[in-house]
Amino acid sequence: MRRLLWPVVVLVLLLALNVFFTPSFFSIQVRDGHLYGSLIDILRFGAPLILVSLGMTLVIATGGIDLSVGSVVAISGALACLQISQDQSVFAAVALALGLCLVLGAWNGFLVAGIGIQPIIATLILMVAGRGLAQLITDGQIITVNSPSYKVIGGGYLLTVPFGILIVLVVLAITAFLTRRLALGMLIESVGGNAEASRLAGIRSRGIIIMVYAFAALCAGVAGLMISSNVSSADGNNAGLWIELDAILAVVIGGTSLAGGRFSLGGTVLGALIIQTLTTTIYSIGVPPETTLLFKALVVTAVCLIQSPSFREKVFRGRGRAAPPGPAAEEKVRVREGVRP
Repeated sequence: MRRLLWPVVVLVLLLALNVFFTPSFFSIQVRDGHLYGSLIDILRFGAPLILVSLGMTLVIATGGIDLSVGSVVAISGALACLQISQDQSVFAAVALALGLCLVLGAWNGFLVAGIGIQPIIATLILMVAGRGLAQLITDGQIITVNSPSYKVIGGGYLLTVPFGILIVLVVLAITAFLTRRLALGMLIESVGGNAEASRLAGIRSRGIIIMVYAFAALCAGVAGLMISSNVSSADGNNAGLWIELDAILAVVIGGTSLAGGRFSLGGTVLGALIIQTLTTTIYSIGVPPETTLLFKALVVTAVCLIQSPSFREKVFRGRGRAAPPGPAAEEKVRVREGVRP
């Protein structure tokens, strides 16, 4: 819980800053049977990022990285909208889009685990080629659809709650159950900690790596459906653009190490909410659009520095200050130098 302290503090500070500029920021109302409010908007618009970040968390936990999730987001929305525009059923379009995403994710995992290509290179291939594939699917145009059933995925409501938030809760619950209530999470962490040692211990590390990349692509595919259905259109060029970088930042802010090993799903959700809240804050305080990315980078950098124990040690306690050695420390020094008491 201690590693989640600083993300929680940063999120609370960002929310408090919004209250300063918008006094009714915490106000939640029910209109036409739907929940409305700034907090609901943060959760609704942040839902695709949370999904992508969850998949990215498991990939990073194995010591990998996936730069292709943004392209997969575009491919998923493009293929689903294309099928719906050709009078295919929404169920068939969604199933086909998610099936393709699973294949693309498994391909990434095969390149990494089967062939041995570095994860950043293997996924960079799909990052570039996938964006081109999305534009081929849309023929370089923005495909617009008019399907109330498809609109529900990203813009609908169920029991007054945005449907996208419910999707995130379901995916998060399933992921938490599989990784924390079963042995899968421990296996993923062991592969990320030492893949060779886990293989020698009898763990099928290749299968686990392929599985987590497929899961990351599936999460990105669902996010792509949410994004495209929310606007009832698919843009192969701009949909999901740079979402992979926000996902990586969310995972890092949440306390998961890029070196692999232990991971935190709760921390990742907090990280994604921080990024989405930061985006909302930028618009609330009137930061000029041309400096938005710079402002965002500075805030994220500050958050990462605050989370760093070594940075806090140097800033708050002083580099040259050291506590006087205790009796145990003095005894270790005498033993190391061969001096008998």
